[in-house]
Amino acid sequence: MKIRIDHIKNKPYLLTVDKPVANFPVLLQMQSDGECVFRGNVTAEIAVEREFDHLKASGRVQVPVDLVCGRCLATYQSVIDSSFRIIFRKETARQSEVEDETELCDDDLIASTYSGDEIDLAHDIEEQISMEVPFKPLCDEQCKGICPVCGADLNISGCSCSKEPVNLKFSALKDFKVSR
Repeated sequence: MKIRIDHIKNKPYLLTVDKPVANFPVLLQMQSDGECVFRGNVTAEIAVEREFDHLKASGRVQVPVDLVCGRCLATYQSVIDSSFRIIFRKETARQSEVEDETELCDDDLIASTYSGDEIDLAHDIEEQISMEVPFKPLCDEQCKGICPVCGADLNISGCSCSKEPVNLKFSALKDFKVSR
């Protein structure tokens, strides 16, 4: 997933990636932490081209994934699909110095630096995927979740538990009887 800078001439350099998740340490860590399970290879189509004094990489990355719904705890299949644009600038000695305060413009938020004569896109690909994995996945926007009393999946069937709201602050006193 490395691109030699001297291969990028007047027309865009096209890169096609089809690699197993094992090639991406961040994604392996996410999988071992139980955030998700990647079911297939990471695929990407990236075009890198010269623009003035920098390089622009734009493309799309996809990977099939199994997620666990945050409401009903059911496992469901999805596809992480992310389009991106990254601007690469040659690292200079001035950029490597620590600056106290800097105001960022829009291009700085999608910019990265490189040194040497190659750019390795592996980290940028795994970063795009990891940012697209939902923090609280939902199998469906209309998911009803599980009953907090009996644990029944409310998407499959209803339950006969009381729908009366319970104030947990005083639940220990609900059977308390005062005798005079």
